[in-house]
Amino acid sequence: MNQNSGRYFADGQKKNAFDALYGVSPKQISQLRDICLAKDKQGLKSLLLSQHVADQADLLQQLDDQARQWVVTTLGASLDAEVFSHLDHAVREDVLENFETEELTEIIQDLDSDDAVDLIETLDAQDQQSLLAKMPAKARMLVETALAFPDDSAGRLMRREAAIVPAQWTVGQTIDHMRHPEIQLPDDFYNLIIIAPNLKPIGVVPLAKILRSSRDKIVQEIMDNDFKVIPAIMDQEDVAFLFRQYALVESPVVDQDGRLIGSITFDDVVEVIDAEHEDDILKMGGVREDDFYQDALRTTWSRSSWLFVNLITAILASLVIAVFEAAIDKVVALAILMPIVASMGGNAGTQTMTVAVRALATNELTPSNAVKILGKETLVGGVNGTIFAVLIGVLAWLWFGDFGLGGVIAIAMSANLLVAGMVGILVPLAMQYWGRDPAISSSIVLTTITDIVGFFSFLGLASLVLV
Repeated sequence: MNQNSGRYFADGQKKNAFDALYGVSPKQISQLRDICLAKDKQGLKSLLLSQHVADQADLLQQLDDQARQWVVTTLGASLDAEVFSHLDHAVREDVLENFETEELTEIIQDLDSDDAVDLIETLDAQDQQSLLAKMPAKARMLVETALAFPDDSAGRLMRREAAIVPAQWTVGQTIDHMRHPEIQLPDDFYNLIIIAPNLKPIGVVPLAKILRSSRDKIVQEIMDNDFKVIPAIMDQEDVAFLFRQYALVESPVVDQDGRLIGSITFDDVVEVIDAEHEDDILKMGGVREDDFYQDALRTTWSRSSWLFVNLITAILASLVIAVFEAAIDKVVALAILMPIVASMGGNAGTQTMTVAVRALATNELTPSNAVKILGKETLVGGVNGTIFAVLIGVLAWLWFGDFGLGGVIAIAMSANLLVAGMVGILVPLAMQYWGRDPAISSSIVLTTITDIVGFFSFLGLASLVLV
């Protein structure tokens, strides 16, 4: 990007130059809403069908339920099946309710197997069975096999279509095979998977290497033997780690006997990485991805449980304060200063915890280096605790004219930030060890600990020194 485009961002003339090139614009959203109000069928086709399928999905998500239903009903078969795979799950569920089983069957058959499985997962069990019963036997078998794998596994993520070639074929035979009109290949693929007679993958050949090789070359001679095979039961987070770690573009998926059953491409993994990171962020706040599109009642119910847990932990912290009620009555400044100690500890712990949760998700924090990282974060907490202890101690002394009060809050601040550094690492590690998602549980446990330690150390020292 040139210097002028950099100034373009800085001048604030537009929210983002990127918006002018890609994605949907506010103007298009407004136009689509006006078209829906006017029931302008020709205008609808002209505006929506000229967009990329992902942008069509974004535009649909900007409409209310009634307008969205009119759009889908009006366009019918003109709407690309791939649009549905780009919709948010909550929106997709509402949209699919408008289709008859026969119509859904046609949509499913137009999708790659991985997208078809993802769409079918949106339906309830009864609708799934009705839909599968209407599908051709071969397509039904592929979907049912994929649905038999655990949720969030490579078997669910993969597509059953793959470009496979016997090891003894020549490059010429391979090219002629791929060009044959009756050969079914994936819409997009990047590697040829070389298989042995027992259907076990023995190598891969990038398409670029095929194009640069002579026709009489045996594919086994140019295949890459150093490739990664993904078991179908592997968790999709581990799949994402493999792709990121080894810069994979496409990788074969095998069953428990090592036979090829499908492949995973980088575009599927990008979605996994994005979804996992987004999921971790949302879980830390006690919300879900579909909260944005759900009705108010369902969103309220889904969030209330998290708020209830927070209420319990807040009561625990309040009980610590109640123990030192007499000290607070005698030294009113304690009530003014104690939120500072708890807040600083919570924020410091959250910084450490955020780094730890991310490191656990990317396999960077492991039992082998946990002690080292714990030591480092404890040291960071201690140093920061000392710095801010001096600052708040002097401030409290000057504010209230009490040197003892300044010393008490300084010691409490130092202790709480030291503990926050330790707990920020230990809590996510403990949650993972106990089989809990660190992104869900860590924040609330951390806040409770830093609040209790902060209040107890500050008010406890104050009751001994000042009262």
